[in-house]
Amino acid sequence: MRLMADIQYPPARPLSVGETLDLAVRIYRRTLVKCLVLSGLGVLGSELATVYNLARHRYLVQGLNAWRDPWFDLLYVLGLVLSSVLFGAVLLRQHALVTRHACGGEIVAALRRLPAYLGMFLFLSFTVGLPFIVLGMGMLPLTVALVYLVLLVGFFGVMLSCAWPLLFIKGTGPLQSLTRSWALTRGSYWRLTALYSVGLLILLALWMVFGIVSVSLGVVLGRGDVLVATATASLLAVLGAALLFPFYTALSLAVLGDLTVRREGADLEQRIAATA
Repeated sequence: MRLMADIQYPPARPLSVGETLDLAVRIYRRTLVKCLVLSGLGVLGSELATVYNLARHRYLVQGLNAWRDPWFDLLYVLGLVLSSVLFGAVLLRQHALVTRHACGGEIVAALRRLPAYLGMFLFLSFTVGLPFIVLGMGMLPLTVALVYLVLLVGFFGVMLSCAWPLLFIKGTGPLQSLTRSWALTRGSYWRLTALYSVGLLILLALWMVFGIVSVSLGVVLGRGDVLVATATASLLAVLGAALLFPFYTALSLAVLGDLTVRREGADLEQRIAATA
């Protein structure tokens, strides 16, 4: 726990964009080792269907036909559930570490929150997918559907970005998490957009490096064997994703901590003004 001594969470005051990113990096560095196994298992869980495809010698475009395979569908859903639980456990462990609480039981805690998380996931998936269902019925122009998607991802994605950490950390329900996220992010859209954009650029840059290394080693070690090359590249890609995902959860924690301080400070000022 002494490693967390220089990390104050939640922060004592509202942070700038640079300070929030710095907090995310410090959380990531100090918690990576203790979260790496959970993160790796989460990435492996999310790739169950991909592993099945490789075992069936399906590559790239050929894999698009996999949706006709009921085993692929089952493994895809199972992978979604496993990754949701394990990634939620990563977030909970990071939160326990930075708040100086004992680690342990994160997977059980994430399992308890799984029904609420899946409920929120299905609600948001239906919200995103509805225009495309209507589009498929020939009732909505393609341009309208694309504009809707851009607005949804660009605006509502930012405004509701705190919903999933709230759900896992605070144990709130799906709708309560969404409404609480909206309340926390209100008035911070452009600031959060800049923050998430920089964070995304960092992740993309690191992912490109891992991708180049994975493909290069896959080609070298495969020596013309497509299966060996693909399996090697996939294994290294899983390792890269396991190393990178805790940065995303660390960024989510840093943003949530900053917004909570900002909202609580604003609420306190309003209460003082009301009693004056």
